[in-house]
Amino acid sequence: MRDRIFYSICFGFILGVLVRSFSTSGGVGTPTLLGVGVVYIAILLGIISIALLLFFILISKNKFGLLLAIFVFTFCLGVFRFQLADKSAPAFLESRVGERVVLSGVIVDEPDTRENNERLVVAVGDKSQEIKILVTADFGEEFKYGDLLDLRGRLEKPENFTTDQGKDFDYVNYLRKDRILYVMSYPEIEIVSGGHGNPVRRILFTVKNVFLDKVNMIVPNPENLLLSGLILGERSSFSESMRENFVNTGTIHIVALSGYNVTIVAEWFMKIFSFLPMLFGAIAGILAIFLFVLMTGGSSTALRAGVMASLALFARATGRNYDVARALIVAGVGMIFFNPFILAYDVSFQLSFIATVALIFFTPKIEKHFIWVPKHFGLRDIISVTTAVYIFVLPFILYKMGNLSLVALPANVAILPFIPPTMLLGFLTGFLGLIHPILSLPFGYAAYVLLHYEISIVNFLAQIPFAAITVPDFPFWLTLAIYVYFIYRLFGNFLRPSPN
Repeated sequence: MRDRIFYSICFGFILGVLVRSFSTSGGVGTPTLLGVGVVYIAILLGIISIALLLFFILISKNKFGLLLAIFVFTFCLGVFRFQLADKSAPAFLESRVGERVVLSGVIVDEPDTRENNERLVVAVGDKSQEIKILVTADFGEEFKYGDLLDLRGRLEKPENFTTDQGKDFDYVNYLRKDRILYVMSYPEIEIVSGGHGNPVRRILFTVKNVFLDKVNMIVPNPENLLLSGLILGERSSFSESMRENFVNTGTIHIVALSGYNVTIVAEWFMKIFSFLPMLFGAIAGILAIFLFVLMTGGSSTALRAGVMASLALFARATGRNYDVARALIVAGVGMIFFNPFILAYDVSFQLSFIATVALIFFTPKIEKHFIWVPKHFGLRDIISVTTAVYIFVLPFILYKMGNLSLVALPANVAILPFIPPTMLLGFLTGFLGLIHPILSLPFGYAAYVLLHYEISIVNFLAQIPFAAITVPDFPFWLTLAIYVYFIYRLFGNFLRPSPN
């Protein structure tokens, strides 16, 4: 009974957030399902559910009724939590949309350097009404986290668009999850002063950039771009063709901040320390995850990926999948409570969560089909994990992105065994480069060889005809049906009522 109460609380809250997500401005829900209407309905349901809770606790003792009342009550809490997060834009900016404005603000995230421009997240207004603006700037100035800027340009609202795969992308709410409500394209920018923002993050970003500079001194382009992506999740500098090749071969995940990617690294650390008791090996892996999160600057995306990876690592090290499942759900609910927008509008969070579930629960089901694969160099583990995760995330990828890679499995099998040593060599290249560049040369050259091989595999497979196909209209109902089937096969024994 306690388990069912736990799941009623968690899934009721999640469903409440999800329903309210689809009724927000720019959302994709039913057009008549407006945010205000949902809140009023939730208030009514909340009052009814409290009355039912008291009735079933004090009078009826009916278990099903109690669970239903708990579910409805936490559903209402989910609606209210999203309502609190879905703040309206301040009038002083809303009235100036479409006009040329003069604003002052601080860069509150690391500048995002792209192939043709640079993107800055600038916070304007006081703490009580702080709003973020995504500023697209030309190259020239060296912008840093914590810089105070004067901006002169046209203030606009972001707009949704259609991707190259024909999928509608809710760009408005994608930015809104980070409290970014406006955009400015190529305004006049003056750096007033530096050193603002969180001093800890400023130090982390400085160390990260110095580290990358040392790597770039030794490893040439484009191999250095891949190495930056592997170690720190940096892929913004990828050329369009390079990014497209990684997407079409199903290998873009290796340069993404996801629980899946981080777990692969952590498991490799566990193998290094396999001569120690398993608990110490798991601790070494979790320390590697912590180091990774710090190296990325402590971003919320990296932190979420680190939490997911730590749970997956603990599950695979101890075999206590059931306990970790509860911890995973609690972690997911906690992240959603902290930022309700990530449930419906953060693909990174969604992929991390789905991939972590696959790592913990689906991989053991798959492994028995690969006993014929040798264990040398962890090949069996890599193939099992890759297959399990790819099968599990495929419906989501088809629905969300509309891209189906037909060469993903051979591409991942050919590349993934070399990713951990590549990352280790890359880390040593940057770390020793901080001491003296000569010390990093042998490690940098070795990393280059592996990186060149990995890029060559990706480029070769991407050129195969029909390496990837576009599925623009993969239906939501089919995606939902597939995951219901997956959940039933994985957790059917837990969902069935006990004989007693």
